[in-house]
Amino acid sequence: MVSGEPQEASAERPEKARRLRASRAGAAALVSTAVLVGAGALLYDVIAVRAGQPARRWRAQIADELATRHLDDLGVLVGAGVAALLGGWLLWLAVAPGLRRWLVLRPYGGTSAAVDRAGIGHLLADRAAGLTGIDHLRIRVGRRRVRVTVSGPADPASVQRQLREELARVGVARPLRLDVRTVAGPTGGEAEG
Repeated sequence: MVSGEPQEASAERPEKARRLRASRAGAAALVSTAVLVGAGALLYDVIAVRAGQPARRWRAQIADELATRHLDDLGVLVGAGVAALLGGWLLWLAVAPGLRRWLVLRPYGGTSAAVDRAGIGHLLADRAAGLTGIDHLRIRVGRRRVRVTVSGPADPASVQRQLREELARVGVARPLRLDVRTVAGPTGGEAEG
C-alpha cells in the first residue's frame, strides 16, 4: 500500500538533538542559601516585634540608615551597583545556555553526546597535515562555522573537499559551514576557496 509508506518513513525520523545546558547547581545553591538566611532572620525579627519584643539592633540600625541616608551617598551608590551586577549575573546564569565550547552530536539509539570544538579543530588539522602543499594552517571552529586559512601552494578545492569529508564523519547534529581561504604568497592576499 502506498499510504503506509509515509507513516513508516515518519516513524523512523531521527530525534532532534538538544543543545547542552550547563547545570547551575552551585550558583543556585549559593543564592538560595543567602536568600533563605536573610529572609529567615528578617521573618524571625518581624515575628518577635509582633509578639511584643523590641526589634533587634541590626534591624533598627538598617531601618535608621535607610531613613537618613540620601540616594547620592557613596555607600548607597556602591550598594546599588553591587546589587545590579549581582542581579545581571544571576539573569545571565538563568538565560545563557552555557557549555558553548561543546557541539552536540546526532543522537544515536536514544543517547546524546557532544564533542569539544577544539577537538574538531585538532581532528581537521590532523587530516590537513596529510595533504600536500600546505605550509601553514589555521583553523577556527565556531558554533556554526569552521574557518580554515591555508598558506602554501595547496589547491583550496581539494583541501575543502577533504576537510568536508572529515567534518561529515564527526556527525555534528547541526552541520557546520566550512570556509577555506588561502593566503597566496608573500603579498598576503586572500582568495576564498
